[in-house]
Amino acid sequence: MELRQAFATHLPWALSQVEPQGLENPRWLLWSQDAAEMLSLVGPDANALAVFSANARMAGASYHAQVYAGHQFGGYSPRLGDGRAMILGEARDIDGQYWDIALKGAGKTPYSRHGDGRAVLRSAVREFLVSEALFHLGVPSTRALAVVGSETQVWRESLETAAITVRLARSHIRFGHFEYVTHGERDPERLRQLVDFTINQHFPHLSCDTAGYAAWFAEVVQRTAVMIAHWQAAGFAHGVMNTDNMSILGDSFDFGPFSFLDTYRENFICNHSDPEGRYAFDRQPGIALWNLQRLAQALSPLISSDALIAGLDGYQHALVQHYLILMRQKIGLPAGQAAEDLQIVSGLMSLFEKNALDYTNSMRMFAQWRPGESHFALRDECLDSAAFDAWFQAYEKRLGRVADAELWRRQRQAANPRYILRNYLAQEAIDAAQQGDNQPLNTLYQLLRNPFDEQPDMAQYARRPPRWGEGLICSCSS
Repeated sequence: MELRQAFATHLPWALSQVEPQGLENPRWLLWSQDAAEMLSLVGPDANALAVFSANARMAGASYHAQVYAGHQFGGYSPRLGDGRAMILGEARDIDGQYWDIALKGAGKTPYSRHGDGRAVLRSAVREFLVSEALFHLGVPSTRALAVVGSETQVWRESLETAAITVRLARSHIRFGHFEYVTHGERDPERLRQLVDFTINQHFPHLSCDTAGYAAWFAEVVQRTAVMIAHWQAAGFAHGVMNTDNMSILGDSFDFGPFSFLDTYRENFICNHSDPEGRYAFDRQPGIALWNLQRLAQALSPLISSDALIAGLDGYQHALVQHYLILMRQKIGLPAGQAAEDLQIVSGLMSLFEKNALDYTNSMRMFAQWRPGESHFALRDECLDSAAFDAWFQAYEKRLGRVADAELWRRQRQAANPRYILRNYLAQEAIDAAQQGDNQPLNTLYQLLRNPFDEQPDMAQYARRPPRWGEGLICSCSS
């Protein structure tokens, strides 16, 4: 595998060269054959283990950490950077797309501050699982190639073992990169270099001039809106939507505490470190806009305020439009009637919340019903049957006549997953892996590769969580 070094070559001031620190007695925990085949890599072997455990340097790799700033929980941090990630370079996939290859947890960098630059097994595994789970659900996301475990010990709240996630990203450029250059470097020329590089590498259909810059920002707004629409439709809570965790390409990125909804709650908080709920599930659309506004401020030396405002003005329409596209697919409504459809979707979410229903399982019930049938199993789950009947009457009226009920049902199956990455399932698999048993981990991963298929022998993975696992949340510790 040959690596390109476009970022390191064109923006040397935006990174620091680093030296990886290998893991002791490394072992494979997870390997994505899908991602490996995408990059034309042979399956996990001894050479790959040496490279991805940071015990051997990959030929042609740069090994650098990028510097950026960011708004974290609303407060500005002027100098952050890759505190535990090292980027080796960009590899070309079978379709000609380039992917950054990064080792997350390979030791200290100049941006580690007081940290050790390591990732622990639980966080490395969770990042792999959520990256691949989102990808197979069709949600824009970075990907993961592998997780390497070890006997290297690190201290968090207790003694744990270190691991490395091999992350794949179409780009590691974040909103925070632009904030760093404008507010920290205060260098308009470097800002122009960064924007030009971003456009040339990732938005080649746009020009590097006044009109192109404005069009580029508007497209970043659109891509971000599409990503958030996917999160809301999938019932996914990111948990740490700082500007340094926002990809300029609109990919789900940098996972700390996260959760897919179990019982539907609009104000669900998945991050133990977020007691005020800044990044609660229902606040994600607004926070994304707030982050885009911070990006606009950072770009103001290069792009006119009128163009920035025009770009931001497109956010809400793009978000609602794409959210409705996704939700119509999930509940089977034809296109059109935006205001009425929003009301129908909102009414359904209200039923879910008032009746404490499981989001994924309840949405999947649309794949078990055929239009025209008098009985809809979702009604049996609602304590307030009258409220359901009122909603269902409006829904059926809007749905209208369906020519092929069986085709309609199969389409709902393709839009509503049977399986998601529930936190309690991840925790059970992690507990087993920490005891040396990788089978539950790999079984869970293989399940998440085909989330829309029934897989009858795996039905237990679709059940609602046990009491201890309902609404399980995590902290920001790594």
